[in-house]
Amino acid sequence: MKTRGTILFLCLFISIPVLLSGCGPHGTTYAQRGAVHGAAAGAITGQIIGRDTKSTLIGAGAGALGGALLNDGLRYR
Repeated sequence: MKTRGTILFLCLFISIPVLLSGCGPHGTTYAQRGAVHGAAAGAITGQIIGRDTKSTLIGAGAGALGGALLNDGLRYR
């Protein structure tokens, strides 16, 4: 049963940010889009590695920061 819950959790963490990333003004910046995608990837990675809420939140925060910085930097290339 734990496997089923983990799969459901991962599906929600993948689908919800992807769906909500399109909800907003058309003027979203590269940094904002990078933060959304980075937070989703970081949360999934944190959950897989740590298997608790604290690891998920740390992963989401680190992913959001990394995604925002990376995509903002790519804009100037």
